[in-house]
Amino acid sequence: MSEPWIPAEAGVEARRHAPATLRNRMTIADTLRGVLPLSGSVLEVASGSGEHAAYFAGEFPALDWQPSDPDADARVSIAAWCEGIENVLPPLEIDAAAAIWPVDGADAVLCINMVHISPWEATLGLMAGAARLLPAGAPLILYGPFLQYDVPTAESNLAFDESLRARDPRWGIRSVDAVREAAAGFVLEQTIAMPANNLLLVFRRVG
Repeated sequence: MSEPWIPAEAGVEARRHAPATLRNRMTIADTLRGVLPLSGSVLEVASGSGEHAAYFAGEFPALDWQPSDPDADARVSIAAWCEGIENVLPPLEIDAAAAIWPVDGADAVLCINMVHISPWEATLGLMAGAARLLPAGAPLILYGPFLQYDVPTAESNLAFDESLRARDPRWGIRSVDAVREAAAGFVLEQTIAMPANNLLLVFRRVG
């Protein structure tokens, strides 16, 4: 597990690069094919560099991609990576922990590698925001490292968790159970093992 990609530490180029993106984007896209709706809009929360948005928009041309990030420099990078891609909308400023998001609705919400590199309040806000936006049956999809009570934690993830908490005590790898309990209005439909000791969690909106 590598060091987390932080927009403020990523340099000054407009198109910033998160090294993990090139390693995981194809596998994530392949998994998303069985999860995302065939058409509609996908809100990506914490889009980071924008590389995932640019790649996924090409893989899912029937979906409108709405990237977002609270960091202004990240939004510049998102716009640079997605320039000229017709089904990617301009990036929005969204703080996952905020009570109000500047978007009226979505057919899916995707969040990659945010939960462990943010305070727990961001995860709670993500769940609440997705519940406000998504209709019944729509997916909320999380990707990243998570702890599972019935699965031994990889040594690399234990070391990564320690390094995260050293950077900021509010960060850290969360347990699947804790995230599921925070997901009011959702049911955890799938827990999919991914490369590099990551998981893809698929929640479905109920109600």
